[in-house]
Amino acid sequence: MNKLELISTLKEKANLTKSEAAEVIKIFFDSLSDSFVKGERVEIRGFCSFHIKRYKSYTGRNPKSSQKVIIPPKRLPFFKCGKELKERVDY
Repeated sequence: MNKLELISTLKEKANLTKSEAAEVIKIFFDSLSDSFVKGERVEIRGFCSFHIKRYKSYTGRNPKSSQKVIIPPKRLPFFKCGKELKERVDY
């Protein structure tokens, strides 16, 4: 399912116009992104949780030239599946 299919499903199930459904989805994803930027944990009970993992700087190697490269520290979102979703998928 992609974003357009999600908007379409929301439009049909919630009896909204396409633009209203698109705005709801936009607000949801913008709020999620803003929380990630702030480093906050996001939990949707029964579905999943997201948290930010921090990775330290390390020395890597360029596969083409075998030259050492310094990889800067980074933060990435991490997804953890909820118990109810696991059970539903693994029925």
